[in-house]
Amino acid sequence: MPKQEIRVLGIDDSPFQRGRGKALVIGTVFRGGQYMDGLLSTYVKVDGLNATRVLTKMINESRNKDQLSVILLDGIAVGGFNIIDIHDLHGQTSLPVVVVVRDMPNFKSISKALDNLPNKPKRLALLKKAGQMHEYWVNNDSRSKNKIYFQFAGTSESYVRKVLKLTIKHGLIPEPIRIAHIIGQGLVFGESKGRA
Repeated sequence: MPKQEIRVLGIDDSPFQRGRGKALVIGTVFRGGQYMDGLLSTYVKVDGLNATRVLTKMINESRNKDQLSVILLDGIAVGGFNIIDIHDLHGQTSLPVVVVVRDMPNFKSISKALDNLPNKPKRLALLKKAGQMHEYWVNNDSRSKNKIYFQFAGTSESYVRKVLKLTIKHGLIPEPIRIAHIIGQGLVFGESKGRA
C-alpha cells in the first residue's frame, strides 16, 4: 500500500493552438492527494513526436526526482497527438507511469484524426504499446459519472488502484492532475475555466 504522503507527479498540457508551435506542459508534485509541494513546466511540439523525450528530461532534471514515487498523466498525449511512450518514460525515469482518462478512447476516431499527421503508423504503435484500458470506479462526492479509465507501465494494477484511491479527492481525476490543469488554464487564459 502506498504511503499517505507519497510524492506524486501529475502532468497535464495547457490549452494550445492546433497545428502550430508549442504547448506548455505543467507538472505538479503532490504529497499523496493532500497538498502541492512543487511545480514543473516544459514545452512540447504541438502534434509532434518529442513528448517522451521532453517529459523524461523535465522529470530527471528536477530536484524533486529522488522523492517521486509515481507519474500520473492526463491522457497518453500532450499538445494534441504528441503521444507519450509510457513504457519508455518508465524505463528512462525508473518511475511507474499511470495514464488517467475520463472516457474510453474511441480508437476509430483517433485513427481517422491521425490521417492528417505524419508518422501515423508510429503514433498508432505507441497507442497500442500502452496496453489495456482498465476501469476504475470513483467513490467520492462527485455527482457526475463515477467511472474513469487507466493504463500503466512499471507497476501493478493493484498498486495503481491504491494510488488512485489516495489521490482522487475532488471530482474524478487525481488531485495532482486536476491542479496541473487549473494552473495551465490560468497561465494561458488568465484564469481557469471549465471542468478540472
